[in-house]
Amino acid sequence: MGFFKRKTIGREISLPIEKNKRLSSFAKQEKKAGFFFLSPCFSILLFIIVFPLTFSLIVSFYNYTFIAPTFDKFIGFKNYISVFSDSYFWHSFLTTLKFVFLVVSIEFAIGFFISLMLNRDIAFKNFYYTILTIPMLMSPIVVALFWKMLLHPNLGIINFIIKKIGMFPVDWLGDTRNAFWSVLFVDIWQQVSFMILVLLSGLVSLPKEIFEAAEIDGVSEGQKFLYITLPMMKPVIFAAITLRIIFAFRTFDLVYILTRGGPGIATDVLSYYIYRLTFMSLDMGKAAAASYILLPTIMIFIVIAFKLVFRSASE
Repeated sequence: MGFFKRKTIGREISLPIEKNKRLSSFAKQEKKAGFFFLSPCFSILLFIIVFPLTFSLIVSFYNYTFIAPTFDKFIGFKNYISVFSDSYFWHSFLTTLKFVFLVVSIEFAIGFFISLMLNRDIAFKNFYYTILTIPMLMSPIVVALFWKMLLHPNLGIINFIIKKIGMFPVDWLGDTRNAFWSVLFVDIWQQVSFMILVLLSGLVSLPKEIFEAAEIDGVSEGQKFLYITLPMMKPVIFAAITLRIIFAFRTFDLVYILTRGGPGIATDVLSYYIYRLTFMSLDMGKAAAASYILLPTIMIFIVIAFKLVFRSASE
């Protein structure tokens, strides 16, 4: 009888162990199956991302042009030195930094204000959502062509209205004093919707109980915003700003359609500077070097933003 009990107890102990082994082996098989099904997608992404980056990195060390597209002449860092010694590059670099800083900060300020207004109980909220999504869904090329017609010095509706109220017409895109701000305005008009929707989604997801408890304790609206809303919204804010910084550095469509970097070089951002080197100067080696100067610049901003996000999330 005692032997039977010992045998039964041993079997009962061994059952959970065998069950855990089966579960772990099943989890391993499931992980392998997941990698197997995802491998084609990863392979395509690897080819799309790694191959162009590797090819452009190699090109940046050669005298590679569209006239002579060969790897015969290795020139080392001469393309990078040539880019750094180019005054047009530094002008484009500073113009890009100015554009990114202004467009992201203005869009964030407008977007946060409007998202706070839409987070309240107001009428026709769905109608406002529909209006906000329209500019964001439009292609940047379409937006640029649309605003180029509106801002035309002679045929545009904006100057027509200005004339009607007795003011002098403005050359929005052909004057060096106005072109940069016109491109900035068009970008804000289209992209502020993205900032609003991202920030609004963060505000909607905040727990209501904290705000209800604050109201019971007699906390003012300003204190709720400073001490509850802002700290809890930090991860969403940093994520929205990071994405807009990346997109703003890549701005090309609006500049190409509206001004072609002009008048002169007033709106010559880095993306258009690289385009000019590639398709106008036909110097692909120098253009690749400029691209690899732009890439780490963007990566620095991304790394800083991600560190701020994780730091705020851990607090």
